[in-house]
Amino acid sequence: MNFQQLRSVREAVRCGFNLTEVAAMLYTSQPGVSRQIRELEDELGVEIFSRAGKRLTGLTPPGATLLPIVERLLLEAENLKRVGSDYQSRADGRLSVAATHSQARYALPHVVRDFRRMFPKVTLHLHQGSPKQVAEMLLSGEADIGVATEALTHYRQLVTLPCYRWTHSIVVPPGHALLDETWPVTLAQLVRYPIITYDQGFTGRSHIDDAFAREGLHPDVVLTAMDADVIKTYVELGMGVGIVASIALDPERDRQLRMIDAGHLFEINVTRLAIRRGTWLRGYAFRFIETFAPTLGRAEVEAAMAESTALVEVD
Repeated sequence: MNFQQLRSVREAVRCGFNLTEVAAMLYTSQPGVSRQIRELEDELGVEIFSRAGKRLTGLTPPGATLLPIVERLLLEAENLKRVGSDYQSRADGRLSVAATHSQARYALPHVVRDFRRMFPKVTLHLHQGSPKQVAEMLLSGEADIGVATEALTHYRQLVTLPCYRWTHSIVVPPGHALLDETWPVTLAQLVRYPIITYDQGFTGRSHIDDAFAREGLHPDVVLTAMDADVIKTYVELGMGVGIVASIALDPERDRQLRMIDAGHLFEINVTRLAIRRGTWLRGYAFRFIETFAPTLGRAEVEAAMAESTALVEVD
């Protein structure tokens, strides 16, 4: 048994059982991948994959049982490398962070700047995606740290930690009729106007929908986007009333808009940081986390990871 065999099994599942894609991922040939899988099956005495001719079609029951073990072995192998690297060169390396657009655009810039000043020899890779994509990047090992609002807590393989709380705001062009309404603005007043806000699953959108649903109201959502800057652009054009994260607003930059606090209308949101369970983090990764969320020092993060692992073992 060797790691190349284990990687072949893992990538076969990730690539939808397409051995051509697996070969490209592992920089080898398709026959080589097939041979690695067959040799592992022969050694274990079970078939990991079901087949139609030479084509893989899915996991067998033994394969489904083996897959989490394979992934765990490969994760621990990566952890061994990281431990060695951590002691060999404490200030060199790479850090991969996955975040939603709102976090990458508005919450992370100062964190990234300060981190680069502290660790100039660390290469930082910043990936953007939906909360689901952020979780998937963590689970695949593409990202070391994930930052998002929704969905991260739905993944049992992730350790998630609360970072900060935030609310939504309403944005309208100058002179909009909503500015003349009785304050504080109500959902009944807001629902009279076309709404421009986030896509489903982004930046607290579920809290917006839930608030209207509780009041039995049906807003006319005319445009959605995952980017607050896009939402604000179309609000400036007069296409509707925008609902965006308050962190996405800057009075200096958004001079063509007027802002109305909506903290009383929609549930408070919590930005969370996530790490794949069992991952070994380099020392500078803990510093990045603490720079982003000062309440999450190394001791707090390690305690949460240990507690999470213990709960899983009990289950």
